[in-house]
Amino acid sequence: MGSFRVRGGTKLQGEITPQGAKNEALQILCGVLLTPEKMTLRKVPNIRDVNKLIDLLGDMGVKITKLGPEAYTFQADEINLDYLETEEFLVKASSLRGSVMILGPLLARFGTGKLSKPGGDKIGRRRMDTHFVGFQKLGAKFGYDSKREIFHIDGKNLKGTYMLLDEASVTGTANIVMAASMAEGKTTIYNAACEPYLQQLCSMLVRMGAKITGIGSNLLHIEGVKELGGTEHTMLPDMIEIGSFIGLAAMTESEITIKNAQIPRLGIIPDTFKRMGIQMEFRDDDIYIPSQKHYEIETFIDGSILTVADAIWPGFTPDLLSVVLVTATQAKGTVLVHQKMFESRLFFVDKLIDMGAQIILCDPHRATVIGLDRKTSLRGIRMTSPDIRAGVSLLIAALSAEGTSIIDNIEQIDRGYQHIDERLRKLGADIERL
Repeated sequence: MGSFRVRGGTKLQGEITPQGAKNEALQILCGVLLTPEKMTLRKVPNIRDVNKLIDLLGDMGVKITKLGPEAYTFQADEINLDYLETEEFLVKASSLRGSVMILGPLLARFGTGKLSKPGGDKIGRRRMDTHFVGFQKLGAKFGYDSKREIFHIDGKNLKGTYMLLDEASVTGTANIVMAASMAEGKTTIYNAACEPYLQQLCSMLVRMGAKITGIGSNLLHIEGVKELGGTEHTMLPDMIEIGSFIGLAAMTESEITIKNAQIPRLGIIPDTFKRMGIQMEFRDDDIYIPSQKHYEIETFIDGSILTVADAIWPGFTPDLLSVVLVTATQAKGTVLVHQKMFESRLFFVDKLIDMGAQIILCDPHRATVIGLDRKTSLRGIRMTSPDIRAGVSLLIAALSAEGTSIIDNIEQIDRGYQHIDERLRKLGADIERL
């Protein structure tokens, strides 16, 4: 298990470029299975979850060529379906949450799929119903071996249909869209997720020959085609990294420029951080955050405490609530952070309290943060990263704190943030990987 040693209290300065989007990359990489033709992907983030999925695709028979640090070609013209029956496949797939999205392409192109229960963050229940109900409505039949926790899916005769999703699941929508892209007839998906990453997937599928309309809305129409071709695709910058860097700049009183941020695709993320009192300027497609001694949380118009809650797109992404929470610890004012989707995601606040933050954990979904307004600094402690987003939030806290912090289990951070220690050192951070 790796650790970071962080000596806090240093102001950072400079430019940082966000990596390609993790959540987009996991969808796009699974999409290479839809065609035997060559796919060229750029801005592929070099992080643990993505690299594990690339390795899994290689084991399945996908021919992979690395063109550069963030560019690859993939060609799935000789997929070994027998590999799906092996214990090695089940073990590797179960270690990666994003592996569930190989099912849609496998059903669309080969009519069969198998997967063990996916792993990932320990942030609460993350049910698979949306994926499987969608496949069932397209005509797939599946079974579940509860002893081995293995799903078996038969999708030899997928047919288009109308479906109203019970939740606007991003990965669920992506999986169903990929399966429906080659199903017979027309599929209509209502209450579909419409995140920029899903828009990117749909746009890529259209370039491959798919017939999809309604992209960017929660109502998608898909006319199935018999085959899909190859294309080129570039990932968006990771909006979660961008939000993390905004919070980092505020907490450490740093002057940071986030390069090539694709600002129009960030939704309400910049405005939410502005409501936390954080100043920023848009300079073409860069975000400049000046050094701020103080930042004050807004209140609602009637004077009541600001609430920041997650919601489906175009609402505020749940992946940045942990960053908002830690950023609020040194603001002036009070904020209620409401994490609706996952009941274990706020269970890292005990570490922040140990560091001196004033936080009341109201219940598994809500925490009230009373900002210290820098009158008292957080103090360095030893702590463990429970998941990707909490991990980077603890890292932000450690960089702002007095003294030295040790963050254990940094493999969780590495799952979502590319060479984060090296990139922060270029800004002046005192961080060492142990």
